[in-house]
Amino acid sequence: MIVVENLHKEFVKISKPQFGFGKSTREVIKAVDGVSFSAGDGAILGLLGANGAGKTTSLRMVASLLKADQGSVHIDGVAVESGQQATQSHMGVLSDARGLYPRLTARENIHYYGALHGMPHERIAQRTTELAHWLEMSELLERRTEGFSQGERMKVALARALIHDPRNIILDEPTNGLDVLATRGLREFLRWLCTAEGGGKCIIFSTHIMQEVERLCDSVVIVARGKTVASGTVAELMQQAGQPDFEDAFVKLAFSDTPAFSGSK
Repeated sequence: MIVVENLHKEFVKISKPQFGFGKSTREVIKAVDGVSFSAGDGAILGLLGANGAGKTTSLRMVASLLKADQGSVHIDGVAVESGQQATQSHMGVLSDARGLYPRLTARENIHYYGALHGMPHERIAQRTTELAHWLEMSELLERRTEGFSQGERMKVALARALIHDPRNIILDEPTNGLDVLATRGLREFLRWLCTAEGGGKCIIFSTHIMQEVERLCDSVVIVARGKTVASGTVAELMQQAGQPDFEDAFVKLAFSDTPAFSGSK
């Protein structure tokens, strides 16, 4: 289970003067300004928001890759601290940066991450075979990842994130580069992971594709301007927005106070 309470994160942007004349300017950017949500075991939580809304920064704090300026994150009851390993064994993270080692085969990329988690070699080999079967990527295992398509890279990165069989999984736009059949296969796999047979995983699924959220997520959190602005099931959010279409409901809830939206009909 993942519980996020009132996360805040600021970044300082320093702009140097053009051609070296004048003074540098300092701008404080509030990337996350009060994000809260709870993701339960055996369920998929959809995290929605436009580019720059604060989704990825929030997820990096959940994964202990960034330190929060304010707020807290608990993974299975344990507080997350940036750079600490106490919660990392409970987490499987697929970020938007796939970061595969191009000179290693798919199998070697996966095995390397298993070794980092301290897994025995035999268990790594067993999990790799299982994940390759579930993700339909057995034919990729002995190939170097250099030259892989985006979809092939995603499969390897996902297998790598799941090698240690984590109870909590963060997926940041995992269907990028996947064709229709691969996307359907991934949805089925994620649903299976939430079942008792699949381990009753807690999954946070970040995406821009409304159709994926409607078909896959048990609940949804909408983030806008660094804040949580709405949460509930797809049906509840449509009712809250007074819209029969989920995409229209998302736009209304996420952008209702922007001038472009307010002035439109």
